[in-house]
Amino acid sequence: MKTLSQMEARLKELEAAIKETEARLPAHSVKPPVMMDLLSLEDEYEDLVQQIRACKAGDADASRTAATKAVTKKL
Repeated sequence: MKTLSQMEARLKELEAAIKETEARLPAHSVKPPVMMDLLSLEDEYEDLVQQIRACKAGDADASRTAATKAVTKKL
């Protein structure tokens, strides 16, 4: 599994690749391979955003669980 920092670095790479691909899109007569590239990059980007959110939510849950256990232990 990738670390959060690795996922965030890949997210930045994808943002740059999406911008570059969008710049290659002509105003008219979009070529299917370029559009497929863009859609693929956007899909990967969205998947990665969801993974990062889940990872951050998991970290928050883990922190809350650890804090709860520590308080319970003291009681």
